[in-house]
Amino acid sequence: MSALDRKLMRDLVRLWAQVGAISLVMAAGVMTLVLTVGAQRSLFETRAAYYERNAFADVFAEATRAPESLQQRIAALPGVAAAETRIRERAVLDIEGMAEPALGLLVSVPDDGVEVLNRLHMRAGRLPAPGHPDEVVVNEPFAAAHDFRPGDTFGAVVNGRKRQLRIVGTALSPEFIYVVTDLMPDNRRLGVVWMSREALAAAFNLDGAFNAVSVRLLRDQPAEPVIDGIDRLLEPYGGRGAYDREDQQSHAFLDSELNGLRAMSYVLPPIFLLVAAFLVNMILSRLIALEREQIGLMKAVGYSGAAVAWHYMKLVIVIALIGVALGLAAGTMLGRGLTRLYGEFFHFPFLIFRMSLDVYLLAVTVSVGAAMLGALRAVRAAAGLPPAVAMRPPAPPRYRRLVGVGLPFVPRLPRTMVMIGRNVVRRPLRAFFTTLGIALSVAMLVGSLFAFDAVEMLIDRTFFGSERQHATISFVRKQPVAALNEIGRLPGVLVAEPARVVSARLRNGPVERRLALTGKPAGSELSRLIDTEGHEIALPGEGVVLTAALAGILGIRPGESVEIELMEERRETVWVPVSAIVESYIGLGAYMEIGALNRLMREGAFMSAAHVTLDPARTDALYAAVKTLPMVGSIGLQRVAVQNFRATMGENLLTSMSVLVALAAIIAFGVVYNGARIQLSEQGRELASLRVLGFTRAEVSWILLGEFALLTLLAMPLGWALGWVMALAMAEGQATELFRIPLVIERATYGWASLVVLAASAFSALIVRRRVDRLNLIEVLKTRE
Repeated sequence: MSALDRKLMRDLVRLWAQVGAISLVMAAGVMTLVLTVGAQRSLFETRAAYYERNAFADVFAEATRAPESLQQRIAALPGVAAAETRIRERAVLDIEGMAEPALGLLVSVPDDGVEVLNRLHMRAGRLPAPGHPDEVVVNEPFAAAHDFRPGDTFGAVVNGRKRQLRIVGTALSPEFIYVVTDLMPDNRRLGVVWMSREALAAAFNLDGAFNAVSVRLLRDQPAEPVIDGIDRLLEPYGGRGAYDREDQQSHAFLDSELNGLRAMSYVLPPIFLLVAAFLVNMILSRLIALEREQIGLMKAVGYSGAAVAWHYMKLVIVIALIGVALGLAAGTMLGRGLTRLYGEFFHFPFLIFRMSLDVYLLAVTVSVGAAMLGALRAVRAAAGLPPAVAMRPPAPPRYRRLVGVGLPFVPRLPRTMVMIGRNVVRRPLRAFFTTLGIALSVAMLVGSLFAFDAVEMLIDRTFFGSERQHATISFVRKQPVAALNEIGRLPGVLVAEPARVVSARLRNGPVERRLALTGKPAGSELSRLIDTEGHEIALPGEGVVLTAALAGILGIRPGESVEIELMEERRETVWVPVSAIVESYIGLGAYMEIGALNRLMREGAFMSAAHVTLDPARTDALYAAVKTLPMVGSIGLQRVAVQNFRATMGENLLTSMSVLVALAAIIAFGVVYNGARIQLSEQGRELASLRVLGFTRAEVSWILLGEFALLTLLAMPLGWALGWVMALAMAEGQATELFRIPLVIERATYGWASLVVLAASAFSALIVRRRVDRLNLIEVLKTRE
C-alpha cells in the first residue's frame, strides 16, 4: 500500500462521522432510484408474464345478442390469432351476514373447460361441471373477503330469478386483476362469478348466441383495423363498440398505478445527489484547506499535481461507493418488499423480481459522477497549489465594514448575534448552499405530504360537492323514466332522480376516446356539475359538457363541435356543440341534459340508473327490497365508496410518506451536521479562546449553532416554494386519464414539513453541541492555524 493510500485510510477513519452522513444522503438517492425503477420493472414484467401465460386478449367487444356462427367470421379477420365468444352479465348477490347487496359480474366458461383466451388461474377446487347450472367459480379476493371455500353457497338474482349458487372453486384472471366499483376496489361488494356457458345461456335466453367476444392479435398487428372489422360485424346485433387492451378497465387502472412509480424515480433521486455533491464539496474544500502544508510537502518530495488530485478524488470515490453499496442493498431489499406489496394488492398469482444490471450500473455511475462533480473545484485547487505557497499559512481573511453595520439597531444586538451574522455574510456561497440543502428537505416533504390534502379535496369535491346522492341504483336494461315512481316507493327512498348512460366514442380529427356519455336532469340536486371553486354549472338544454381532461386530449374548446359516435342500439354518428368545460379529477367525462341525450338517441324518456337519497333508519329494508327487484343490476353506495377511497389511498400514502419523511430527515441531518462539524473545525481555536475569556458553554455553542438555526429558518420559505413546485411536478407526473391529483396544499402541510426538518436539524445540532462541550481548551489553543 502506498503512502498516499495509507493517508487515505487515516482520513476515512478520522472523518468517519462526516463520511457516514454524506454516504447516508447518497444512499438515500441510490435507494429511491433502485427501489422505484426496480419495482416498476418487476411489476411490469410480472404483468407481462401473467398476460402471456393466461392468454389475455388484446381486443374486447360486447353486443346485445349475436349468433355463435359470427365467431368464425371474427376469427377470420386479418390480423386475428384467436377469437373466443362468451356471455357476460350482471347479477345482484345476496351474501349471508351482509345487509347490502353485492354486485356479481357473471362470465361464462366453455362447457368443455378448454379456455382459449383469458384463461383462469385456479387457486382452489375446479371449474363448473356440465349439467350443473348452479356450480360457480368466484375470484379469490371476493372469496377471501367473505371467507368462502369450495362447497359454500350464496344467493343471486340472475335475470330476475333468485337462485342459490354453489362455489366449486376459486380463481384469478388477468382480465380482472383490478376489479373496480365506485371508483375503488371493493372485494366485499364486487365479485367475479364464472358459470358454465350452458347455464348462463339458459338463464339469459342466449342459446346459440353470445354477447361478448375476446380477440388475440398476431404479433405486431395494430388493433385499429381489427376493431373496425369487429364493429362492422357486430353492428346489426347491437354491438357497443370494440376496444383494445388500453381501454380495458382492469388493465387501464393497473397501468395508472404502476406508472405512478415512474414519477418518483424522476423527482427524488436528483435531489439527494445534488445535496450529496454539495456536501462532498464542502467537506473536501475544508480538508484541503487544513492540509495545505501536507500538500506542499507531498509536492516538494516529488508527487505531481495529478497524483495529489487523484488522492483526494479517491477519497470522494470511496465515500460515494459506501453510499452506493448502502443504497443498492437497501433499494434491493425495499424493492422486493414494494413488489410483494403491490403483488398482494393486485393479487398476482406469482411475482417476478429481477434487478437488471443496467439499474445498478446507472446508480453507480450517476452517484459517483455527482460526487466527483461536487469535488472537482476543490480537487483542482489542490492540484494547482504550488509547493512554496502551500507550505505557507493561508492569507488571513480580509475584513471590511459590512453593509448594514451602521444601522441604529445593530449596536443593541448581542455580540453573539453580530458574530453569527458576520459568519453568514462573509461566506455567502456556503450559506446559500446550506440553506438550499435544508430547503430541499422541506420541499421533499411538502411535495409528498400534499397528497393527503389532495385526497381530501378530491373526496370533498367528488362525493359531497358533485355526487351528493346516498346511492345509485343501476338497472339491468334501460327503463322508462316513469319507473322512477317505483324507485321512489322503495322503503327508505326520500328523493330519486333519473340518469342515462350511453356508450359512445368522442372524436375530434384523428383523436378519439371511448367513454360513457352521461345524461342528467337540468337542475339536478343530487348529481351535479361543479367548477374548480365548487360552484354549480347548469346543464344546457342542448350541447355537451366535457371535462377539462377530455377537452385537452381532444383539443377542443367551447363553441366548437365534437363528433360523437353512439355505440348502443342506434349506431350513428352525430356532431354536437361543446357548450362548456368543467373540471373533474376522476376519469374522462361527457355530460348532456337527459332529455337532450334521449333525443340524440331518437328515443323517448328513458333512464339507465337512479340517484337516490335515503332515510338512514330504513337502509336495511331498502337493501332487502333491491335484492328482489329483477330490473336492478346493482346498487352503488356513496358511504362505502368514500370508505374504500380513504382506505385504499390512505394505505398507499401512509407507506410512501413514511419513507419520504425518513429520507427528508436524512437530508436535513446530513446538511446541518456536516456544516456544523466543518464550522467547528474552522472555528475551534476561536471558540476555545472565547471559553478562556469567560464565555459559557451555552454561549459558545450558540455562536456555532446559531448560524445553522438562522439558515434553517431562512430555508423554510424557500423550501415551501420549492415544495409547491415539486408538488406540481408530482401531480403532473402521476396524472393519467383515470385520475388527476388536484394541486392543493394546506397550511398544516407546510407546518408539518417544517417541524420534521427542524427536529432533524435540532438532533444533528445536539450531537455537535456535545463535541463543543468536550473541547480540550489547551490542546485546541496549541493548534497551528
